[in-house]
Amino acid sequence: MSSPNFTPRSNTRTLGVSALLVMAVMVVVAVAVDQRSDNQAFEQVVVTTTSVAPRASMLPPIERELKEGVDGDDVRMLQTRLAELKFAPGPIDGIYGRSTIQAVWAFEKLVMRVPRNKATGVVTPTMWDVLRGDVQIAARRQADTARHAEVYLPEQVIITFLGGRPTLISHMSSGDNKPWCEEVVIDPGEAGNDSPEQIEKGEQLKIGVCGESITPPGIFTFTRRSTGTRETKLGTLYNPVYFNQGIAVHGAILVPLQPASHGCIRIPMSVATLFPAMVQFRDRIYVFDGIKEPEEYGSPLPPADRPDPDYTTVPTTTVPTSTTVPLTVPVSAPAAVSTSSVPAATTTAP
Repeated sequence: MSSPNFTPRSNTRTLGVSALLVMAVMVVVAVAVDQRSDNQAFEQVVVTTTSVAPRASMLPPIERELKEGVDGDDVRMLQTRLAELKFAPGPIDGIYGRSTIQAVWAFEKLVMRVPRNKATGVVTPTMWDVLRGDVQIAARRQADTARHAEVYLPEQVIITFLGGRPTLISHMSSGDNKPWCEEVVIDPGEAGNDSPEQIEKGEQLKIGVCGESITPPGIFTFTRRSTGTRETKLGTLYNPVYFNQGIAVHGAILVPLQPASHGCIRIPMSVATLFPAMVQFRDRIYVFDGIKEPEEYGSPLPPADRPDPDYTTVPTTTVPTSTTVPLTVPVSAPAAVSTSSVPAATTTAP
């Protein structure tokens, strides 16, 4: 017989209230833990999501998959939300183009835990429910500078932080760990064409070079940058920000899902118009490889390149270039960046 103080009705009410409380405080902490070969746990990127976001929860569900080529108000809504979360989808124009695809790739890999080679660039209604939740991405390091960057080689994602909060999150492509030998063109002022005599001539240099496509993990600092397109031993770099000799974070036309560079951190061209303003001279950049912590590596230099022994053309110079020679130019101070929990991202880049 039921107690007067515990009726089926009151039990139902109690369970209902409890369920609501659980819903209100439900927090999913996506802390991926890999296992090292020595069975020690290795902490990956910390992403916190909740089912309730103060403003984003008011966004309506979507009724179709959003993918390349579609357009409409739902695409514009997606782009706006990605920009709020700092995933830089390009212009908020309601057109699902390449920049939006690459921003979705970054979200899939970082938040949805999709393996980097299986990212689709497609937003399903289920994924949209996560996007319109309260997504918080925490820095893995508290740097000794207000701003810093973190590179996650396993996920192929790079993030800049200000006061521990993301200011820019991007898909990227790092070194593919393969040897290479190529004919390269080097602008005056870049490594290999930077002697006082070469700089005075102001001419590009064409030579054969061999190297290894490795992005060393560790802790580094941003030392200099160039504006515009630069030809270097490691290829064509757009708005490069250097942090480990000739290795830089830079814009590239081709930024595939898999590692594909000669060692640099490639980011989409639209993101490269934003990145230099997010860091400044001597800011830290931590490169995580998913095997050991950056501190265990220190600041290793990249593999040294060497002349291509099979390069038969005598090194020559081309016609003088009008490109301004950027010597060791410190990274300039960034533009003002909001420190609110979900600051609006600049999305007017081409």
